[in-house]
Amino acid sequence: MRRSSLILSALLMAGLALPATSALAQSRRQNPDDQQQEEAAKKKKRDAEFGDTQAPLPQLRNAGPCPFVKVLYDASRYVEFKGDQETSANVIYSGEIQSISAGCAYKSTDPITVEMDILFALGRGPQATSSTKTYRYWVAVTQRNMSVIAKQYFDLPVRFAEGEDRTYVTDSIKHLVIPRASMTTSGSNFEVLVGFDVTPKMADFNRLGKRFRLDAGSNLPAGDPNPK
Repeated sequence: MRRSSLILSALLMAGLALPATSALAQSRRQNPDDQQQEEAAKKKKRDAEFGDTQAPLPQLRNAGPCPFVKVLYDASRYVEFKGDQETSANVIYSGEIQSISAGCAYKSTDPITVEMDILFALGRGPQATSSTKTYRYWVAVTQRNMSVIAKQYFDLPVRFAEGEDRTYVTDSIKHLVIPRASMTTSGSNFEVLVGFDVTPKMADFNRLGKRFRLDAGSNLPAGDPNPK
């Protein structure tokens, strides 16, 4: 309502008085063609007074493609075990990066700005002693298939509801800036990688593609890990 009042006040200050009832009645008796011409002339005068003669501003478009955004396979899952036994009965906490949606914007010589929504599936295992857990993950920018340019870590605090052993959380990165050497440098020269902060042993577990059977840890001899 306040915005409408401000617009109305601005119109009145500019001398655009509202038409009186007699003027409206008179306009109804005019020839339709004459009335249209009169309205067009009034609109042209208003546009000139307000300087509204330019075409709408064009939408900004990227100067090229966006960087490649993907999950690093070796760090795509987080599985924390109690001791060295890789069985489902020994899992403390687990997590998996389910998906990433991303977009970017840049033009002229501006840097590339990337935004991302990262969906995490997180679990609390049989050996967990708390309903809260702070996961840590990172986002890295690299020259495509080459060295890392920058890497930043993020904490993801999670609370599992009472009686629940899993939850889903979406974390958003709103302003990831990638400088460009020149205006001819496109986003396709870069990659944005995402992964959990894992130990070398966790990375090896992921790299080998190990997965548990549904009955893992129940029908096996004690201390005999057999993930697949």
